[in-house]
Amino acid sequence: MSNVTTERAPSVYVPSAEALATVLAPSARPPRPSALGASLTFGWRAMLKIKHVPEQLFDVTAFPIIMVLMFTYLFGGALAGSPREYLQFFLPGIMVTSVVMITMYTGVGLNTDIEKGIFDRFRTLPVWRPAALVGMIFGDVLRYILAALVILGLGLALGFRPAGGVLGVAAGIGLLVVFSFAFSWVWTFFGLILRSEKSVMGVSMMVLFPLTFLSNVFVDPSTMPGWLQAFVKVNPVTQLVAAIRGAMSGDSDPSATMWLLVWSAGFLVVFGTLTMYRYNRR
Repeated sequence: MSNVTTERAPSVYVPSAEALATVLAPSARPPRPSALGASLTFGWRAMLKIKHVPEQLFDVTAFPIIMVLMFTYLFGGALAGSPREYLQFFLPGIMVTSVVMITMYTGVGLNTDIEKGIFDRFRTLPVWRPAALVGMIFGDVLRYILAALVILGLGLALGFRPAGGVLGVAAGIGLLVVFSFAFSWVWTFFGLILRSEKSVMGVSMMVLFPLTFLSNVFVDPSTMPGWLQAFVKVNPVTQLVAAIRGAMSGDSDPSATMWLLVWSAGFLVVFGTLTMYRYNRR
């Protein structure tokens, strides 16, 4: 007589209706992230991109160094008698020029992400919709600070001596970051409405070159023709440079600082609103 061994099927746990209700209850879901929290997360994403592609920092390291050395030793002797003397006037201006120039990469990067479909994925996330935009600019603020510190460090090595001391330098860099953050919203708008990154870069250069070169960055505006002085005086870059020079020299310029803050608020309100409207309707 043969022995027949029977195997019992493994028991399967079937959750009860009460257990399922507990697991799927809305109270068990993780809370929705706040607008600030989501924006900071996307800002961290922007910084991680720099970590994995460090050559992105070329524009905030090598480019400012080249600009400082080239203009200091090319024009310093002719305009101020010596490169060291010219550096005292020139360094705050070239700091503004370098940082304002790299703000255009905010729009270029946004346009690239949109063309790759990355922002379409972001829209599906249960977060504040503009968080990706705001976070990207938060990440770029680090680039602005790094570029300013690189220029300042090189300037100190070449002989720049700010009479305003550490507080004056910190105040100047703070004003530069505030303006650059607000100005970046101009390029986010162009990044949304233009079709390619080359178009964004082309339009950006058409705007940035007149703003930076037709200003008080390189020479005193009093030496310019009267018709050109009229434009230079209302140029927001001129107000920014004057405010930073005043802060770093220890002799603040309240008028330039006030107009700088007015321009910054205007860029933020106008282009920030246009950007949000365009982004939400894409």
